[in-house]
Amino acid sequence: MRMTDLRAGWVVLGNDGRRLGSIREVSQNYVLVSTGPFSGDLHVPASAIANIEHELVHLNIATRDAESMGWEQPPRGEDVLESNEPDLHRHV
Repeated sequence: MRMTDLRAGWVVLGNDGRRLGSIREVSQNYVLVSTGPFSGDLHVPASAIANIEHELVHLNIATRDAESMGWEQPPRGEDVLESNEPDLHRHV
């Protein structure tokens, strides 16, 4: 799985099959997940993603656990999504 394969609007599910929300943004190390109009957003780390199938993102933890992980705050430091473009200027 590559973070660049993820798209805004895809549904995010816990490993219990319950819906956490939908992707708003994709960064290099996390996805910003909108959990609803009154719940806010979660910064779900890439390490919590188990797999992706048919525009569904499956986490390796339960939805209830994801909601209580403290992911309301963005990670410290810059997190810019790297491009899929090959590095044409790299010398080997």
